[in-house]
Amino acid sequence: MSEVAIIPAGDGVLVRVHVQPRAARTEVVGRHGDAIKIRLRAPPVDGAANEELLRFMAERLGLPRSAVTLARGATARAKTVAVSGRSEQAVAAAMVPPAAQE
Repeated sequence: MSEVAIIPAGDGVLVRVHVQPRAARTEVVGRHGDAIKIRLRAPPVDGAANEELLRFMAERLGLPRSAVTLARGATARAKTVAVSGRSEQAVAAAMVPPAAQE
């Protein structure tokens, strides 16, 4: 099984995610290829889903919202999120579901 893409970059990491907007609730649901699959309650309209993704990841990682930014994929389901101030291991522990870590 391939590793989830969490790549060291500067003082943080880049995380590949695959989003599913307009879900019943915002949650991490597993993997999608080498990305972390996240369902988002927000619709993909006027950046609402992107903002929900960044807010959710910051909350889950225990970081201020300003430490989590969208690096790539503003209009796509496949996105790359830049996270400052956390190691690869800390992000994996907080974001990757236990079944996907095996």
